[in-house]
Amino acid sequence: MGLLEATATNIISMVGVGPFLTIPFMIAAMSGPHIIYAWIVGAFLSLCDGLVYAQLGAALPGSGGSYLYLREAYKPFGLGRLMAFVFIFQTILVAPLSIAGGAVGFSDYLRFFWTTMTTGQHHLLAASVCVAMTVLLYRDIQSIGRLTVVMLAVVLLTVGWVIVAGFFTSSLAQAFDFPAEAFRIDAKLLTGLGAASVLAMYSYGGYNQVSNIGEEVRDPVRTIPRSIVLSIVIVAVLYMLMTTAILGMIPWQEAEQSRTVASNFIARTFSDPGQAQIAGWVMTGLILFVAASSLYGLILGYSRVPFAAARDGDFFRVFARVHPTKHFPHVSLLTIGLISLPFCFFTLGQLVSWLMQVQILLRFVWQCGAVILLYELRKDIPQPFKMWLYPVPAVVSLLLWLYLFFTGPWEGIVFSFAFLAVSVAAYAVFLRSHGTERR
Repeated sequence: MGLLEATATNIISMVGVGPFLTIPFMIAAMSGPHIIYAWIVGAFLSLCDGLVYAQLGAALPGSGGSYLYLREAYKPFGLGRLMAFVFIFQTILVAPLSIAGGAVGFSDYLRFFWTTMTTGQHHLLAASVCVAMTVLLYRDIQSIGRLTVVMLAVVLLTVGWVIVAGFFTSSLAQAFDFPAEAFRIDAKLLTGLGAASVLAMYSYGGYNQVSNIGEEVRDPVRTIPRSIVLSIVIVAVLYMLMTTAILGMIPWQEAEQSRTVASNFIARTFSDPGQAQIAGWVMTGLILFVAASSLYGLILGYSRVPFAAARDGDFFRVFARVHPTKHFPHVSLLTIGLISLPFCFFTLGQLVSWLMQVQILLRFVWQCGAVILLYELRKDIPQPFKMWLYPVPAVVSLLLWLYLFFTGPWEGIVFSFAFLAVSVAAYAVFLRSHGTERR
């Protein structure tokens, strides 16, 4: 993959069904239309964290992403294999939750014109989408790269339609008619901003997908950093413009209650009822395609993580197998895709809940330290790219991740620490059975 394909992979992973579903929940968290604050915080955190991935990805451009970074950065302390295992272990939970969340969101949006959908049909449809995306990925990486560019074009068309329609029909005065408390910094604003920013990060998530397939990227030292920064900037601008367009047309009190807000918005831009209905259906179809494209990018990236760990002797050997003719990790791909299926029978709220907090505690905060440790202590590893203002972005990213973690639900905090304990216990079991098997 070159820069275009790598950037496309990141963007289609980021712009899934997330922003089309989370805007109402962000409004509820902020108790008003000033959710652009959360988009800005999310963009800032994504850029800081993206620079962490950029520096690590340029130094260690292999398949597996964070697995490689954590293993090598904490190796001088004798914790490299533990950190790598914990990351893989949490991936087994996070990957299916993320993929199933996109699939459930796909089924949720389909209700816009399939109003009689039963609960059973909803769940089965979500599972079918996971299967379909896994089948599409059962091919060589060159074919995958070409398809991601096509998917990117549809993603930009969908979001662009909302933005352009809003330019002609939305009211900036209405979109930025913020309540008085939006300008008063207090505990309520900071707590609401934290909760809304978690949702924003859920929608921004995916800017690091290219780091998971670094081994399959052309000129990774240049391509990985550029694709990460480009995707974050492009998506941040799109999200803010799209939000402004929607809230400039639909009052925030009404948008807060909607679960198909983008389709409702497009329908309102037409005065003729028949045209409005058709436009709403077309937008829904595009959003469904975007959601499916996001699943495509997620499964692609996540499937390379267990493969890389198994190939290095830090995970079960079966995941290291590659397809005999197409040369991609087919066992890992099929496993990640299939494990997602049972989670399609839960609601989106259940899937998203705690997802970010688990990743923050078991991955994100440790990775912020990893970029500094790797640069300072691993002089044997070339560092061809150094983040701007090093190490400020890593430190800022660490502090913001902790802020989001501790302003989240207390149940999520407890669950995350419990899952961390289980991960360490699982590592002890792994050492007992595989401790002598080294790469």
